[in-house]
Amino acid sequence: MKNKIALVDDDVDFLDATKNLLEAKGYAVVTATSGEEGYQKAKAEAPSLMLLDVMMGHDSEGFDIARKLSEDPATKNIPVIMLTGIRKAMKLPFSFEPDQDWLPVKAVLEKPIKPDELLKRIKEVIG
Repeated sequence: MKNKIALVDDDVDFLDATKNLLEAKGYAVVTATSGEEGYQKAKAEAPSLMLLDVMMGHDSEGFDIARKLSEDPATKNIPVIMLTGIRKAMKLPFSFEPDQDWLPVKAVLEKPIKPDELLKRIKEVIG
């Protein structure tokens, strides 16, 4: 059985390119263009992993959804890799690190993400 990845990002070009990359590597992919849609798909599809953008409808939407996923018994065991361009967009002098309470994710990757790095991180998280 293929590992299923939920890909959540409001950038449709990024979604399409990343979906094509993941499918070419043998993953099944479900996509969503908002955090809430991604949350609902996670509940319905039970993916092996979620790739979640930070800035969508509002600047912290991805952070909010990561916490919501971790608090819901139906989705709390779905690992999340956060994808973000927030540091560059907001000129932040710091990076984000996984934190059990504030940012319950497995990794935070800065956009633009090299395909090889993304695939390596996915493999580390779901094998």
